[in-house]
Amino acid sequence: MGQITPALFQKIGNLEIAHVNIPVGLLIWVMIIPMLIRVDFGALHEVRQHLRGILVTLFVNWLVKPFSMALLGWIFVRHLFAPYLPADQLDSYIAGLILLAAAPCTAMVFVWSRLVNGDPLFTLSQVALNDTIMVFAFAPIVALLLGISAITVPWETLIISVALYILIPVMIAQFWRKKLLSKGAGALEAAMNKIGPWSISALLTTLILLFAFQGEAIVRQPLIIALLAIPITIQVFFNASLAYWLNRTVREKYNVACPSALIGASNFFELAVAAAISLFGFHSGAALATVVGVLIEVPLMLLVVNVLNRTQSWYSRKT
Repeated sequence: MGQITPALFQKIGNLEIAHVNIPVGLLIWVMIIPMLIRVDFGALHEVRQHLRGILVTLFVNWLVKPFSMALLGWIFVRHLFAPYLPADQLDSYIAGLILLAAAPCTAMVFVWSRLVNGDPLFTLSQVALNDTIMVFAFAPIVALLLGISAITVPWETLIISVALYILIPVMIAQFWRKKLLSKGAGALEAAMNKIGPWSISALLTTLILLFAFQGEAIVRQPLIIALLAIPITIQVFFNASLAYWLNRTVREKYNVACPSALIGASNFFELAVAAAISLFGFHSGAALATVVGVLIEVPLMLLVVNVLNRTQSWYSRKT
């Protein structure tokens, strides 16, 4: 579609603030607000019951994912795929992969959590905690793995993303929740049943837009995109599996283990794209590698969602 009507999708793609696309942001609101409406902040203290899930997610997100991606980049880009990639861009591709894995997703994990019936309060609390850590840990981790001393953190992108994907949707959802509850619990359930299908429609529209925005890159460099997609794919499934297995090992609840696995596997691609462009330039291999992450994140996470839903009986067996 991006090749059939390039002008239209270029205009839509240019509707952004600090590399955060506004139409996609609004679609994400449609996807995540139904889940956020179910969050009862009066029960926030209950999150302490899921300390094991929180610790597992933090371990995978901050101590495993960035370093496993650096290793995968070294294996695949530096060695296995080196003959098929531009030699002068190898380091840049690896840098892009590391940037992609250096911070966990902020927005779409609410969608994935809803698709596996994850605990909404745990999901929101974990995302808020990750965002707090990200402010302090993103630059040092990237600096360590890239060997660059002066890392420019795209603060504008980070702040706008947190406001757009967490603060504003939470306020809208909680205002809506209070309005519905004032009419009785039945009104809340009726509204949820009515707006639930909107999430799937918004998800499909988002997927179409993401592929349309990058149509030119797909057509121009299909082999490079396919090769870079391999380590990203392995990284997603490895980290999701690790978080899922660790949660089962420590006997965390299934509805916590699922969002934990999804958060552990996800990437904050808006931040990665912004950082890659600011550090290496718009046409760099690093920027292209982060774009590949944008392209395949949604299909990969939907596959992870499917696996999690199919393995509930296995997870529930006593270890």
